[in-house]
Amino acid sequence: MTNNDLQDERDRAAHLHLHGLVAHWQEADQAGWARTLLDWEENERARRSLERRLKDARIGRFKPLVDFEWSFPTRCDRQAIEALMRLDFIGDAANAVFIGPNGVGKSTIARNIAHHAVMNGYTALFTSAGQLLGELAAIDSASALRRRLAHYTAPALLVIDEVGYLSYTNRHADLLFELISRRYETKSTIVTTNRNFAEWNDVFPNAACVVSMVDRLVHNAEVIAIEGQSYRLKEATERSELRSQERRAQRS
Repeated sequence: MTNNDLQDERDRAAHLHLHGLVAHWQEADQAGWARTLLDWEENERARRSLERRLKDARIGRFKPLVDFEWSFPTRCDRQAIEALMRLDFIGDAANAVFIGPNGVGKSTIARNIAHHAVMNGYTALFTSAGQLLGELAAIDSASALRRRLAHYTAPALLVIDEVGYLSYTNRHADLLFELISRRYETKSTIVTTNRNFAEWNDVFPNAACVVSMVDRLVHNAEVIAIEGQSYRLKEATERSELRSQERRAQRS
């Protein structure tokens, strides 16, 4: 091993804050176990970091994209979604918006992207619009609200699911606008919604910030429309038919 290699190994130990190992580096290197120890430490820290990021992301259970039936939606830009899975948009601090009716796979796709981001070293957080805005609106203290907004601003990728399924007050609209503004051009946000942007005034009635909110959200964003029937309804119908067949077979 060259002197440069030895220095690289020692730098790895210093980066891991293994100060005792650095202080006794020559002895450890001569004993022949220093590199193995560094490999163990780096691998264990990477494993624990991944577990922590997956837990913090709160992605939940989801169907992998490899099992996604691309032919089922009547409209779905698969190439655009696969491009998002390459995660370049996170490095560009760009956004993505999935628009479509209930059950066409918007949340599934968003969860896949978030999970892939975490597996590739990014921080992510998945939350529903109702949970996010309900939590923020319930905070009375200004300092506590700043801390919670900072919590939602911090991840490299924030997924806000199901915008448009409920109606919100002006305070909810202001809070969402504040969060999107904090993340604007610095962090990436994915939003899933069942409403076209022209209908967001119905989601946030009388809120003056809606136009500005949408403007910041869609600037430098990939907006993907997904159309079709509900996949969950399709699965429920298939399960019902299967059970009916099993009952007929038992009677026979």
